[in-house]
Amino acid sequence: MYGNCCLAWLIIVKSMRVFRSMRFLVFIIFLCFLPSTGLCTVEYAKQADKTCEYCHVDPGGGGTLTRDGEAFRDDLRIKGQYRVLSPVQHVIRFILGYLHTFTAILWFGTILYVHLVLKPAYAAGGLPRSELRLGWASIIVMAATGTLLSLARVPTWHMLFHTRFGILLTIKIVLFLIMVSTAVFVTFVVGPKLKKKKQASSGRQSGDMTLEQLAQCDGKEGRPAYIAYKGTIYNIAASRLWVGGDHMKRHHAGTDLTDILNQAPHGEEKILAMPVIGNLLLSSEKHTPPHIAVFYFFAYMNLFIILAIIFIISLWRWW
Repeated sequence: MYGNCCLAWLIIVKSMRVFRSMRFLVFIIFLCFLPSTGLCTVEYAKQADKTCEYCHVDPGGGGTLTRDGEAFRDDLRIKGQYRVLSPVQHVIRFILGYLHTFTAILWFGTILYVHLVLKPAYAAGGLPRSELRLGWASIIVMAATGTLLSLARVPTWHMLFHTRFGILLTIKIVLFLIMVSTAVFVTFVVGPKLKKKKQASSGRQSGDMTLEQLAQCDGKEGRPAYIAYKGTIYNIAASRLWVGGDHMKRHHAGTDLTDILNQAPHGEEKILAMPVIGNLLLSSEKHTPPHIAVFYFFAYMNLFIILAIIFIISLWRWW
């Protein structure tokens, strides 16, 4: 009886906690959509060369304005450096900002993952269709939402080129346009050449090959799935652990796993049990084909551009 009472009391307490958590969650969501009227910034304070309490009744800033604060606000509105948004516009801006941030994380995260984990050679043998779709969808959403957010924040060209925020925004837009232009060139100029090279070597089923030729055997779209280990090439297409040329979503067919196996929870016996295809040859080419060189150049350039954009955002928000 005592145990049943304790169990009932525990259920009641848990239910109350869940209910309070749900109410708290609803309250947080409500606050996210509640438009804020505080538009003061440190930049405005620097322009006026005054402290926050000069323009605001609250010494900490924000909220009700003093007469001097109202006069300064009206002067900014006349100059086109201040724009009042309605509650509906605030909610729309919040939604646009969420989509803009989400797609930026999605796009930038994919690029960083390819560079830091997979390495650009992963896509040097041909641009995967799924990543192309994801990249272009992100570019379109970011361009649309970024344009609308900029129009809501920057009412005049003067503010765009003569304020700290406007200058940082301009630099970010230029960097974004450079990334878009490289994406266009890689997709429609370099991409077809990579695809043609992939199709030319996709018929290779056995024998010795170079690392460049091995990269074409990635197990995608009907191509063979090979890996290299200590100078030997193995066929892993029949392994249930390499479905679609991917292993644990971390390792990919068409690559040399010699330096990676020490991170695996198993030994080399798993690889040595696979059918042998041939030997990994040193590339006899002294130079890289032009389209491959351009691909690598744009790939690493975009990596530095992403780091620059993140630096600009950090500079704007926290410096």
